[in-house]
Amino acid sequence: AAGMAAPTMAERKACWGARDEFWQCLDSHGDDAAKCEKLRRVFESRCPQQWVKHFDKRRDFLKYKKKLETEGFHPPEAAGKS
Repeated sequence: AAGMAAPTMAERKACWGARDEFWQCLDSHGDDAAKCEKLRRVFESRCPQQWVKHFDKRRDFLKYKKKLETEGFHPPEAAGKS
């Protein structure tokens, strides 16, 4: 809800816990959101909407970073060589 009071520590912990469970579910199902729908709803119900948006962006960023780290950056000139 707009203009929501700052979450209490307990509410923040509940939000982070829900987020961690949701993310763990995504990790173990190869990011198949359909398998984690229930946890997604809990996550959304326990966290302020702004936080949900922020965490979604953050997860995308972390995944992108991990992809770069695991696959490495391939400079274009190396592409043509067999």
